[in-house]
Amino acid sequence: MSKANKIPKAKDLKLTDFLCFAIYSANLSFGKAYKPILDAVGLTYTQYITMIALYEEGNQTVGGLGEKLFLESNTLTPILKKLEAMGYVTRQRDSADERQVLVGLTAEGRALREKTNSDALSEASGLSLDEFAETRDAVLKLRNNLNRALKK
Repeated sequence: MSKANKIPKAKDLKLTDFLCFAIYSANLSFGKAYKPILDAVGLTYTQYITMIALYEEGNQTVGGLGEKLFLESNTLTPILKKLEAMGYVTRQRDSADERQVLVGLTAEGRALREKTNSDALSEASGLSLDEFAETRDAVLKLRNNLNRALKK
């Protein structure tokens, strides 16, 4: 292990040594990088990822969509109401189970995907395609491990 990769003792840790801060600050930078793209179509980042999840699979339950996005239904419902008011999503009761609300994209919502092309963000990351995939996979592994540990 090189000296640059050694983790200091807890008492000597600086803010930049914390993995949680590195991820937190990277998330803030992603938000800033996405802002001009999303401002152009009038979406917040949370609305955008909701749209992406619905683009992948339509007619999802609110609960299932919330699980995918790591959002509670009391956070997700106002987002869906706003997207519905904008004409991007539909919400309807499931005829098989009236307790469930199904959410899907409208034609306008599907068309929005073309207006939010984020290829520039891949370039802005300065990572090769392989590095981008490796970084994403490492972050996903970390998230999944943390979630698993929280369930114990």
